[in-house]
Amino acid sequence: MTGAAPEAPLLAPAASPTPAAPDPARAHRDARRRHWDDVARWREGRREWRRGYQERLAAVYRFLVPPGRRVLELGCGAGDLLAALAPAVGVGVDFSGEMIRRAARRHPRLRFVEADAHELDLGERFDAIVLSDLVNELWDVQAVLERALAHATPRTRLILNTYSRVWELPLGLARRLGLASPVLGQNWLTAGDIANMLDLAGFEPLRSWREILWPLRTPLVAAVLNRVAVRIWPLEHLALTNFVLARPKPRAGRLPRPRVSVVVPARNEAGNVPAIFARTPELGGGTELIFVEGHSRDDTAGAIERAIAAHPERPARLFRQRGEGKGDAVREGFEHATGDILLILDADLTVPPELLPRFVEALATGTGEFANGVRLVYPMEGRAMRLLNLAGNKLFTLAFTWLLGQRVKDTLCGTKALWAEDYRLIVANRSYFGDFDPFGDFDLLFGAAKLGLKIVDVPVRYGARTYGTTNIRRFRHGWLLLEMVAYAAARMKFV
Repeated sequence: MTGAAPEAPLLAPAASPTPAAPDPARAHRDARRRHWDDVARWREGRREWRRGYQERLAAVYRFLVPPGRRVLELGCGAGDLLAALAPAVGVGVDFSGEMIRRAARRHPRLRFVEADAHELDLGERFDAIVLSDLVNELWDVQAVLERALAHATPRTRLILNTYSRVWELPLGLARRLGLASPVLGQNWLTAGDIANMLDLAGFEPLRSWREILWPLRTPLVAAVLNRVAVRIWPLEHLALTNFVLARPKPRAGRLPRPRVSVVVPARNEAGNVPAIFARTPELGGGTELIFVEGHSRDDTAGAIERAIAAHPERPARLFRQRGEGKGDAVREGFEHATGDILLILDADLTVPPELLPRFVEALATGTGEFANGVRLVYPMEGRAMRLLNLAGNKLFTLAFTWLLGQRVKDTLCGTKALWAEDYRLIVANRSYFGDFDPFGDFDLLFGAAKLGLKIVDVPVRYGARTYGTTNIRRFRHGWLLLEMVAYAAARMKFV
């Protein structure tokens, strides 16, 4: 029929397919997976300069992670670092199949998983999570840190190290000479960049520092440069690797009401005992008073016994000290304590017992994991501390802040609080420091710092004694403190 419109085709012509957009993240990971498979084969039977570097890294990580813990390492390579930590449960993750196969052969006691850390979900939680020289390689550092957080408990410690950009040229030269394994383009993040990404991912950085001036395996030179010189300004800025220690950020709110054990070392303090019972508040979900009487010349033990009898409503116990010194008395009291939180109150009451709830609150809210009393913030009563003692305290504050890597404003305030489970870890690792502390303060501070606990200062008003005289001997105990600074430097800083 003339003028009729042509019939439409039954099928429209097929549209030309649109090519899939390239996925740069996937391409990045695939290229690196192939690269590290090649590196695993390249390293087979080859002695690299990095052997000395890896041995020093293992020594640093062993200091930070006690043996017998549950440890996850992301980017584990051949598994040597994970094995060096002697974990009770050790899981290594790497996306290189060749690396994982070699790790499983070398360390059959450990478990190795071939997986991409960007997508990791093991359904497990660990005490320590290690990322050694991994963030340089990652497409998305924040995403991997978020996956690490999913494998953490509130008490997990994340430890990572990454190359300093200062060494970009020397490392490039070593690779061109065939002395080190080749790498693809690196992120070269600063310590500040890493701290920011940790914060975004839900971690709280606790401390950062530098390690390794000399990566070669030359015994005397390496020991001097890597243990001593790297701690000294300005040489520390030439270090090869930056370390960061972090913990998961505390969640909003507070933990269930913990039970509290208040340990009271008491020597020649009979006149203060009634006030201890009258002024110590009820704390958390219940409070027990544990007195450790230390060979008093007055009637301290009798005063405690009478006070316990007069206050049946207050759980309280008395123990006669077997050893000598306040440190020994604190340990004996902690040994008998049953609370979730262990808190020290000096029987001289120069720190008001009314302030003890602040120490419990600092722990219960997750603000800190070790609460340390500070007498050097508020003005003191006229006779509370002599000028020479005050000067010594400030000097030792600077020394121990440097040694511990965390700010500690007052090392000798007797009022301290920590979780009982953390104290048990300090006891389990006490052999590292030995029985060196007659005061008890440094045994706890050093142990807390070595475990990577967050130490928080709790300012207190420091008053003068109303009964008895101090047991502190300025010059003899001052010399002991100097000895402990030297000892701590050897065991905490120059290791």
